[in-house]
Amino acid sequence: MTTPSPVLDAIRDLLPGFRDRADEAERLRQVPEQSVKELEETGFFRMLQPARFDGLESDPVDFFTAVRLIASADGSTGWICSVLGVHPWQVALFADQAQQAVWGSDTSTRLSSSYAPTGKAVLADGGYTLSGKWSFSSGSAHAQWVLLGGLVFNEDGNVVDFKTFMIPRKDYEILDVWNVVGLRGTGSNDIAVADVFVPEAFTLSMSDTGRCFGPGQEQNRADLYKLPFHSLFTSTITSPIVGMASGAYAEHVEMQQQRVRAAYLDELASSDPFAAVRIARAGSEIDAAWALLMANIREEQAHVARGEKIPLNLRLKVRRDQVLGTQRAIDAIDALFEASGGRALAEGTYLQRAWRDAHAGRVHAANDPERALKMFGELEFGHKIDPGMY
Repeated sequence: MTTPSPVLDAIRDLLPGFRDRADEAERLRQVPEQSVKELEETGFFRMLQPARFDGLESDPVDFFTAVRLIASADGSTGWICSVLGVHPWQVALFADQAQQAVWGSDTSTRLSSSYAPTGKAVLADGGYTLSGKWSFSSGSAHAQWVLLGGLVFNEDGNVVDFKTFMIPRKDYEILDVWNVVGLRGTGSNDIAVADVFVPEAFTLSMSDTGRCFGPGQEQNRADLYKLPFHSLFTSTITSPIVGMASGAYAEHVEMQQQRVRAAYLDELASSDPFAAVRIARAGSEIDAAWALLMANIREEQAHVARGEKIPLNLRLKVRRDQVLGTQRAIDAIDALFEASGGRALAEGTYLQRAWRDAHAGRVHAANDPERALKMFGELEFGHKIDPGMY
């Protein structure tokens, strides 16, 4: 594993610009091109990309740290960076023909996604015919390909597989529907596909990724590409939310140091012992969310490094702590927002935007707490669990 400290250092230098452009991102309903260009120049989007395509094959903990930093400046920028940035990892699992199609002529090519199997794929000679509409494809305006989830039907109309389909920009339409109150700058628009032929090499079965396998591992042999799909991709959703909480924490502390509470006879907020307790609790929740998220990834990496199969209980532990990490981060934001006073409501403040963005991110399917917690608890009770989705 490599530690691309130059990437992290470069991102730290860019944070003030991301914060300054946060209002613009909301007005545009997508992250400004300037921000994407600056991130491209740091090498961020190549962090999880294979070295043979000019990628960095970075430690995923460094990738998630970069996401947290970006989101601490602007939630929407952090969100699309996390989503677009993780896709090279999955592309590396596809057959080499698909990898070459994406990066063979341009190693800066990016992909967006929508994994819910809302489309229909029918078996065809040498591949599949795909049709449907998919929602919430974050950062789609900044991508040249898309990864779409779809159920595969045979001639009898029976479902025979659940796959990810890789489609070039010429074969899909982006529908401008993203009018929301949170994560407005992510441009998470709909994707429409009408009877597009997808060759077999441009598909990846979720049953394969569920067992930590992909044909691309033949070319991309690094341990990075042996980690569980659902561990990385769900952490991709929680990391920016923890980043939003970190940014909210920093702004709240700064605001309270300057705040005079007229309702309490001009008391300095920084002299309020209850305010100090709230800050301590919020900081602990944020630190706990992050520590567990990263420690679990490290534990999975250790198994891979030893050539061991990653235990199912650890994979479910990743999901347990990931969904609770999201909840901890949002609890911290809520507590800080409630204690910040009326000035936190003003447009342009990070805190009110973080509150909206984090709650918008909370409704992502990866943050469904009951489902993840139920599976972990049932495994502890000795129930049989299908590892394919974890």
